[in-house]
Amino acid sequence: MKRLFLFLFAGLALIACNKQQDRPQKQPKLHTEWAYDATIYELNTRQFTPEGTFAAAEAQLPKLKELGVDIIWMMPLQPIGVLGRKGTLGSYYAIRDYCDFNPEFGTRADFESFLNKAHELGMRVILDWVANHTAPDHPWTNNPTWHERDSLGNTVVQYDWYDIAALNYDDPNMRLAMIQSMAWWMDSIGIDGFRCDVAFEVPTDFWEQAMDSIRPKHPDMFMLSEAEHPEAQLTNKAFDMYYGWTLHHIMNDVAQGKKSVADLWAYFDKADRLYNEAKAQQCCNAKDSIFAILPAAQDSLFPAKAIRMNFTSNHDENSWSGTEMERMGDAANLFAAFTYVVPGMPLIYTGQEYGNHHRLQFFEKDTIDIVPDAPQFAMYQQLNQLRKANCALRSNECGAAMQPLQVNNDNVFACVRQNCKNTVIGLFNMSAQEVEIDIECNNLEGTYHCTPCNKDIEVQTTTHIKLQPWAWRIWTK
Repeated sequence: MKRLFLFLFAGLALIACNKQQDRPQKQPKLHTEWAYDATIYELNTRQFTPEGTFAAAEAQLPKLKELGVDIIWMMPLQPIGVLGRKGTLGSYYAIRDYCDFNPEFGTRADFESFLNKAHELGMRVILDWVANHTAPDHPWTNNPTWHERDSLGNTVVQYDWYDIAALNYDDPNMRLAMIQSMAWWMDSIGIDGFRCDVAFEVPTDFWEQAMDSIRPKHPDMFMLSEAEHPEAQLTNKAFDMYYGWTLHHIMNDVAQGKKSVADLWAYFDKADRLYNEAKAQQCCNAKDSIFAILPAAQDSLFPAKAIRMNFTSNHDENSWSGTEMERMGDAANLFAAFTYVVPGMPLIYTGQEYGNHHRLQFFEKDTIDIVPDAPQFAMYQQLNQLRKANCALRSNECGAAMQPLQVNNDNVFACVRQNCKNTVIGLFNMSAQEVEIDIECNNLEGTYHCTPCNKDIEVQTTTHIKLQPWAWRIWTK
C-alpha cells in the first residue's frame, strides 16, 4: 500500500510538473515595482519652505503624501564650493564634497530624519547626483589627473559654468572614488536611487560600471538620467527613465500656436513605436512583459523599456525659461493633465501644486508662492489618484499602449489606452476656441467616469461633446 501511494504521488507530481512547464514563463519586471504607477516630485530644498531646511521640508511631507507623490527627487544636498561661486549662495551643482551635507540645509541627522519620515509615509527619495564636474575647490582637484586640464594645467570650465571643474573619466581612480561616493549614499544613508545631472556628458560605460557595482546590493534602486540622447544608450542598462525634453518643447510650441496636434502625434509615432509594438504582442492575461526580448529598431528613439519623464516644468525651465504659466498660458493645466495620460511618468516641480507664478532665483533664497486652496493642488491630487486607479496608465510594460481616436477637429488630441482590465480615453482641446466634436469610439462603448467633471457619462459608438478653450476630459472605465 505504501509503494502504491508513493507511485500515485509521483505520478501526480509529474503531471503537475508538466502542466507547470506548459505555462508561459514569467519574465522579471524591468524596473522596481514601486515605479510603475508613481508620480515624481522635484524638491528644491532652498525654495520649498521659508526656512529652506531639511527640518522644514520634513514638516511638509504629509502634504506631499496628501498630494499623491511617490518619489521625491532631492536637488543636490552637498556643500557648495566657494571658489568661483555664483551669487550669494551658489549653485547646487558646484559640489565641494560628495559625502557631506550643505549646512545651509541642516545636518546629516536632519536629513536622515527627513528620509525616515518619507519612508514611513511610503515615499521614496532619490538624490540629484552631479558626476560630470565638481566645484573648483573640491579636494579632488589636488589629484592632477582627476579633472580635465588645459595646456597650462588649469581645470576646464564647461559652457559658462565658471563655478565648476570638469572631471576626467579616463582616470580609473577617479571613477572608483565616484562609485564609492554614490554607494555611500545608498549603503550608509539609505536613499532609493539617483537623478543624474547632465548624464550624457559622462561616459555611458561609467554609468554601467557604477550600476554593476551598486545595483546587486540595491536591486530596487531607481535611476533617472538628465538626458534625451538615444545615441548614448543610457537606458539600455544603467537608467530606468530619461527626460522627455522633445515632448516638453512640442507642448510649449502647441500652447504658443507654433505647432499642432499633428506634431504631437508625429512625435509619439516615432518615440513610442517600440513601446506600442511590445504592447501589441503582449497577452492580455500575462502579468509580465515581453519587452526584454523585443529587438531594438534603428528608427525608434529609445528601448521599449525606457520610461519617459513627462513634465511642464522643472528647476531649469522655471528659473531660465519661465514658469509654465509664462510659457503655456491658459494651456498650462491642460498639458499638466496630458502628462498623466500619455505613456511615461509625470513630474511635479516644487511649487507647481500651489500655482507658483514666479521664476525662482537659482543662486539666492527665493521661496515659492504658496496659495492656500490653490486649484492646482486639487488638480494634481486628482490626477495622481487617477493614475493609481487605472492600470492602463502605468508606465511602460505595466501599462497600455496609446492609440489615436478619430475626431472631426484637428485641434483636439483624442487618444485611448486600453488593456483587458481598464480603458482610459483622453480628450484635449489644444486651442483657444470652443469646439464641438464627434469622437469615434467603436468597441469602446459603455459607462465611464469623467475627470475633472466628476460624473458618469455614456460613451456611444459616435460620441458628441463640447469642449471649452484649452479644456480637457479623461474618461475611465
